[in-house]
Amino acid sequence: MSLDPVLKVFLDQLDAQPGPKMWELNAPEARGLLQMMMQLVGPKDIAVGAVQDLAAPGPGGAIPLRSYMPQGAAGGALPTLIFYHGGGFVIGDLETHDGLCRVLANDSGARVISVDYRLGPEHKFPAAVEDARAAFNWIASNAAGLGVDANRIAVGGDSAGGALATIVAQMAIAGAGPKPVFQLLLFPVTDYGADTRSRRAYADGYFLDRRTIAWFLENYVPRGTDLRDPRLSPLYASSVKGMPPAWLLTASCDPLHDEGVQYAEKLRAAGVPVTIEDYPGLVHDFIYLYGVLPQAGRALRDAALAVKTAVKTG
Repeated sequence: MSLDPVLKVFLDQLDAQPGPKMWELNAPEARGLLQMMMQLVGPKDIAVGAVQDLAAPGPGGAIPLRSYMPQGAAGGALPTLIFYHGGGFVIGDLETHDGLCRVLANDSGARVISVDYRLGPEHKFPAAVEDARAAFNWIASNAAGLGVDANRIAVGGDSAGGALATIVAQMAIAGAGPKPVFQLLLFPVTDYGADTRSRRAYADGYFLDRRTIAWFLENYVPRGTDLRDPRLSPLYASSVKGMPPAWLLTASCDPLHDEGVQYAEKLRAAGVPVTIEDYPGLVHDFIYLYGVLPQAGRALRDAALAVKTAVKTG
């Protein structure tokens, strides 16, 4: 599959920039690189109804959250998307994904609550999973005070955040307590140690490369960890029966493409309704390139519509 021509020009320009690659940086430097890129090409200046910074108690201390009320919301308890940002469990935060969450809130009509979970290498696996689960439980348990409709909570995220979203859903279905009604999975990591056709075909030159994937792994996962642990690679869950409906966004030139499709097939085989939107000629997390690619805006609107339909915001 050949790259979209506009995207190819952008990636060529990005590759020509002087300076080290992400996998040559330490974690704080890499976080700064993503912040800079999102400031340049991510969604900007998007007004929403209201924004509120919150905190949930977690196993490692307070977990920062950010709540977005969509424009035009009448107030009261709203259907809610709990969103986990991407970044390989090492980079990304509330700020890098602020614009994306604003788009999702406005276009879905749902409240979006973004979760700033702990990152490696300062906090190794399973810290991110623990925070993701704790944040979900706290939001669901305190729904009334947060303006959240406890019966219409969805989980979602991109890349590593997509993994966290479906892992939280797996844990919720397997245990007692609140359960999400929908999963929004954008380019999810589902098999950390995958050796798929797409991992090999798009290993270099397609935005997310093999060395960066290995760098994420080194920074987040302790040596000796079983990469098939479902808290890391949700594709290996013993059962996904009873999981909420899922909407997956994939891109044909994404190294993670095939594992996303494999996870969708696993869900379908268990009787879970699944929709896949596969964008040709595009790369992992192309939604970040909102100011460069028209497809980024379309994909985000598609994702928001999927949430809107699933939680029936109108």
